[in-house]
Amino acid sequence: MRVMLFAGLKEKAGNQVIELETDGSMKVSDLKERIYADYPSLEGEVFQVASNEAFVKDDHTLTSGDTIALIPPVSGG
Repeated sequence: MRVMLFAGLKEKAGNQVIELETDGSMKVSDLKERIYADYPSLEGEVFQVASNEAFVKDDHTLTSGDTIALIPPVSGG
């Protein structure tokens, strides 16, 4: 599963794209747990998950063919 990282997440992980081995699908909540386990530098980071350019909730099922992005909160002024 290919996951794109943006902003500070990209900097902390040291890569803009990460590849996760999966059985083909997983819930967003499982993806988050896996990201925190595989990338300890991201532990505690807050981000939203987008699948195919739409934000999804923790109970949404992701598949390996989806375009997945982790997007941290954005502040403006």
